[in-house]
Amino acid sequence: MQTSSAPDDPLALFERHRPRLFGLAYRMLGQRADAEDLVQEAWLRWHGAERAGIEQPEAWLVSVTTRLAIDRLRRLRAEREHYQGFWLPEPLVQPWAEEAAPSAEDLLERAHDVSTALMFVLEQLTPDERAAFLLREIFDADYAEVAQALGRSEAACRQLVHRARSHVQAGRPRFAAPPEAHAALLQRFAQAVQGGNFAQIQALFAPDAELISDGGGKVPSFGRVLETGRRLALLYFATTRRMRRNGQQQSLHLARVNGLPGLLRCIDGELESVQTLLVEDGLIRCIYTLRNPDKLAGVAVPAPLPFPAGPAAQPDGQMN
Repeated sequence: MQTSSAPDDPLALFERHRPRLFGLAYRMLGQRADAEDLVQEAWLRWHGAERAGIEQPEAWLVSVTTRLAIDRLRRLRAEREHYQGFWLPEPLVQPWAEEAAPSAEDLLERAHDVSTALMFVLEQLTPDERAAFLLREIFDADYAEVAQALGRSEAACRQLVHRARSHVQAGRPRFAAPPEAHAALLQRFAQAVQGGNFAQIQALFAPDAELISDGGGKVPSFGRVLETGRRLALLYFATTRRMRRNGQQQSLHLARVNGLPGLLRCIDGELESVQTLLVEDGLIRCIYTLRNPDKLAGVAVPAPLPFPAGPAAQPDGQMN
């Protein structure tokens, strides 16, 4: 049976707005499967609605999705209070290849900020603050649209956005490196890690660099922020040495992680972590390392980067 493509076809209209609804739901929840379920619930409500009385279908769909997401996030927040360690979002991973034709969803992710750093900061907001901020700052809704979506006054929504913006500005990185420069630095970092060269690894970290990891209580991770560039360099250097002693094979894969260049690390062919590296002033400022296997289950791993292993340099400069 062929689907109608007429302008008033409810399915065609919904599909036209699906990328926006998914983008909103994912940014609210930080979990792809939950976001997809929520969009499906919005479709069911749209399918069963009296559409003749809906003057602005997109605004109606955004309002329904927002309210569903707020309710869902309130339940998730109770669960996340008992989460072991830091909570990082389930990653959206696409191949890095520039020649690949982007889908509508890919274009959405590239057009709006969905970085791991922003998602991490958004976790500090209340559900209403998060929704108001996203609608206003990411999706460019005016305050009347925000008020309609949240079922609150415009004045209340202005206060929500103001509080949220203050939290986000305090937690976001100061500078965003151009994607190509960001990717080039990640390639140099991956090569230094693969080669086990401590001096090269440390040279790419800012002195006050940080690492935040999410193991979800399923695999080992740090329960606090790991600080200083030297300490992070030692971690990567020691990990490479340990794997070599154990006869394990490490491969690093460049990919788009939540719209920005990131690295996927595999050990003996199995995905071990998804890493988002924030770059400021040509140095790595922060690394978000996702190791929770539940959140890695749906990630497709691209081809590994062709980096030579090379001899390993010790922290004192001597060669292995």
